[in-house]
Amino acid sequence: MKPIRESDLPGIGRKYEIETLSRERFVIVVHDDGRREIYTPDRSDPDDTVSVATLEDDEARAIGAILGGMHYKPKALETIEVALNDLIIEWYRIDDGYAAVGLTIGELDVRQKTGASIIAAVYPDHTHHINPGSDYRLRGGSTLIVAGERNQLKVLKQLLTHGGS
Repeated sequence: MKPIRESDLPGIGRKYEIETLSRERFVIVVHDDGRREIYTPDRSDPDDTVSVATLEDDEARAIGAILGGMHYKPKALETIEVALNDLIIEWYRIDDGYAAVGLTIGELDVRQKTGASIIAAVYPDHTHHINPGSDYRLRGGSTLIVAGERNQLKVLKQLLTHGGS
């Protein structure tokens, strides 16, 4: 993605101009009252608008969550990672055959053995458990959202697949 161009719109809000790698362009205007407008300029005349959508704040946030992958993560991204300096957040699918299935975070001694933290568990029906404690029992088919440094996550992955051995 090319850099996003930002500009203030005095008395209105802020404008963001985006051009994707596939050369699609669109403009998002965030109004001071929370509304968002999305414009797609006409390729032959950039000053002409092809389509417009106006969203209220809660609608824009819901769409942002969808675009950001909060509701559905494509299969190709199951092990996506986000690097924040040395901190990495990763998603691990827990297969039914993993040694850790049925054990609790405390029984596995996750924090002490790995230094990593389990932030949340997401189930196949899209329900979730945020900030599971030491008594949380790992379920096959779930996806864990974990945080730690790269070497800590490697140890955690080993612990999940092979247990304490």
